[in-house]
Formats: sequence, C-alpha cells, structure tokens
Amino acid sequence: MITDPVVETLDALELVDHHCHGAVTADLDRPGFESLITEGAAWPGVSPFDSPVGLAVRRHCAPVLDLPRHAPADVYLARRAELGWAEVNRRFLTAAGTEVFCVDTGYAPDRVTTPSELAGPAGAAAYEVVRLESVAEAVAAGGVEADAYAEAFRTAAWEAVRRPGVVGVKSVAAYRTGFDLDPARPPAEEVTDAARRWLARGGRLDDPVLVRHLLWTAVDLGRPLQLHTGFGDSDIRMHRADPTHLTDWLHLTAGTVPVLLLHCWPYQRQAAYLAAVFERVYLDVGLTLHHVGPARAGAVLAEALEITPFRKLLHSSDAYGVAEFHHLGALAFRHGLAGLLRERLDADELALEDALRIARWTGRENALRVYGLPDGSPDDG
Repeated sequence: MITDPVVETLDALELVDHHCHGAVTADLDRPGFESLITEGAAWPGVSPFDSPVGLAVRRHCAPVLDLPRHAPADVYLARRAELGWAEVNRRFLTAAGTEVFCVDTGYAPDRVTTPSELAGPAGAAAYEVVRLESVAEAVAAGGVEADAYAEAFRTAAWEAVRRPGVVGVKSVAAYRTGFDLDPARPPAEEVTDAARRWLARGGRLDDPVLVRHLLWTAVDLGRPLQLHTGFGDSDIRMHRADPTHLTDWLHLTAGTVPVLLLHCWPYQRQAAYLAAVFERVYLDVGLTLHHVGPARAGAVLAEALEITPFRKLLHSSDAYGVAEFHHLGALAFRHGLAGLLRERLDADELALEDALRIARWTGRENALRVYGLPDGSPDDG
C-alpha cells in the first residue's frame, strides 16, 4: 500500500485551533441547526443544506455520526437528535484531532460551552481570548461617567487579560466601523467627548474614536491581538473590512504586539501582503475553509500562501454553535494543505522535509510560538 508522508503527517498532527467559539449545549431542530451553518439566513425555499457548507456537512460529518456519506439532511438531523447534543459534540470535537482550543468567549447569543467544556470531551487544552468590545460594553452597562470611561475600560481590560488561561484579545472593529479609520491614537479629550455621545445613546460600541481607543488599548495590553477581517455576516460592510486599510496603523504599532488577521476571505492575498511586509502580522483562513469545504480549501490556502512566510500562517476553525464546524474546519485545513504541498512536491518546488516542516508550523507550532503556549499542556481552568 502506497502512503503519502504529507497526508500521514497532517492526519496525525495535533492541531492548535487558535480562534474558535463554543458549541451549543442543546438539541437543535432543523431551523435551529440551519441558522448555525450559514452566515446569512435560512430564507424561504433556500436551505443552507443546499450550499457548499451544507454539502460538506453531509459528506464529511455524516460518517462521524455513523451515517453514510451524503446522507439526506432529514436523516442527518434525525441521527443528530437521536444521539443528543452532548454525544454529538464529543464525537466531532474528538474527530477534529485538535489538542489546543483558543476560545473567543465574547460572542454567545446561544448557550454555548465554556472553553473547558469545549475542550474537555476531546481531552484538549482550553485557553481564552477576550473580546474587547464586550469588555467596553460591560463597562458602559455598569455605569461610568464619560470622563472616567477611558481609565475604567483600561482597568477592566487589564483585569480581563490577567484571568487564568487568557492568551490573547480580539476586536471586531471590522463589524463596528471598518478599518478605514484615522490610525493615530486619539487624544484623551476626543475619547471623553466620544464616550459622552456613546453613553448617552447606548448600544454597541461603534463610535470610530472609541474603536481607535480600543485598538490602541489592545496594543498597551501587550497580548496577541486578533482582528476579524473579511468574511462575516450581513453586519459587515465588506469593502471596509479589507485589512490593507490597517497599513498606516500597522506602521505606527510596528514592533509591539502580534496582530493576527482572522478569516480574511476574499482578502487572503491582501492579508498575505501584510504578513510579508510587517514582522508581527500573521493570518489564517479560518471560517472560510469550512464554508468552501475540503474541495476548495486548497485553492484558498494556495492564495493565502502565495507570498506569506511559512511561519506566519496559523490554523483556526472559527467554529461557533455546531461542533461539526470544529471538525470540518480541521478536516478542510488538513485536506487542503496536503493537496497544496503535494502539488508543490510533484513540481519539485520544495523538498519533502520542507513540506513536513510547513505542515507542522502552520497546523501547530506557529500558534504555540505566537501565543507563548506550552506544548499542549492544559490550563488550570
């Protein structure tokens, strides 16, 4: 039997998922499940099962539930209900072959697992990524005067990152304002004026001055900073989520914290440029890979890796809600990268030793290095 050492290495590699979310802790009916496998909506007559991600679920997730490949949606959902959410989560989280989950805890419209609840069924390590917009909104909800907002947010952010198991912070500025902001640190008086306006009207943090203040506070915290870029739900104004809008800010913050560009599609080439020219910029194509499925994962990864230094690409699933996505993200990454590396090996563009090193770096070691993580050792909570 002929074996492929690249495939074998990637299949055996215990991945680090450097950005994901929890899985739901309830059984799901069809509308509930469909709402969680799309960034859009389950419109009348248009099921998310009839999309690339829906086909990928039926093809690659059905066997994990002891179903044949391509099982019909109704059969799939019936089997899911028969097993129950806890067993479904256990199977997919174990099948992902992920040893470390770094979990963004700032987005939870549904009841989802905590980091330790997510990682526990797979015997994996759990770490937390703090969403800074959630910290700011909690400060506002707790009651604060405008002239005290900046210091109150700074204090709350420091307290959050000092919690056991926190390894980084995240911003969803791409959703709230986009990246075409003044890159400079805002003066204190501008922050106070903006806080006064925001606190008076309430709602989500979407004031451009306060978003700038949040990003600069993130730099002061000294932790790796994750930034959602590109693909997301309909709150995104896609043209403003192009990461190259951050170029001037990246110049101003050069040499400070690692900046990790998440998801990136359709801007994976722009993100690759930034990773190629800024020392502390990294990227992934998480979320994208399970939405395009294993069949197209290699094409997305090929564009992301056209000019990206190999120590700059990380793996993430950005899975939320259904544990299928933790598994599917890992599967698509392994499958897509194996195909890409095999293609370059066959063209004699790299040696086998190079291919195996790139697989280990991107699937695991880059994230361990950037976040300063032990080699898969679980945290204490």
